[in-house]
Amino acid sequence: MSRLLFALVLLGFVAACSSTDTRAPSNLENACAILKERPHFKRAFSTTQRKWGVPVHVQMAVLYQESKFIGNARTPHKYALGVLPMGRQSSAYGYAQALDGTWDEYKRETRSRGARRDDIRDATDFMGWYMNESRDRNGVSLHDARAQYLNYHEGHTGYARGNYRNKPWLTRIADDVASRSARYQQQLKSCSRIW
Repeated sequence: MSRLLFALVLLGFVAACSSTDTRAPSNLENACAILKERPHFKRAFSTTQRKWGVPVHVQMAVLYQESKFIGNARTPHKYALGVLPMGRQSSAYGYAQALDGTWDEYKRETRSRGARRDDIRDATDFMGWYMNESRDRNGVSLHDARAQYLNYHEGHTGYARGNYRNKPWLTRIADDVASRSARYQQQLKSCSRIW
């Protein structure tokens, strides 16, 4: 009996570790290549699109910008005097780079107590929830990758205040997210056989 228990515990540990992708897909410029390399992404994106209405190409463009599709992505360290590590720049973690407080709010509101930021299914579901909040609070279309990204980065209140208008670097990034979203959309049309 103890061997069976040990085997089950080991299997559970391996399964838990294998759900996080710790490296980026090999070709980040091609949506079809990403989905071919990571078929579990396709299932997660499709589920979120059906549940929340957020197009796959919008999800993918935001995930690219946030984490390059790396499940355990973290923000860089802060340093005092340029050398002494002082912790991370923020609590952002995982595929969607969700902050601790926002992630906790998502888990509470969706009753997803066991959700993990390093699980692609949970991360895309979080994005669907958050982007619907952006639509409801700020009138942003689920298809508008640029405005959705600005909401995502600045928070709903910051976006409503227009904080991003004083950040030219951020508006450039949001433009890049919109361009990538359009490119991914075109690519996904061409690889419908895997889609």
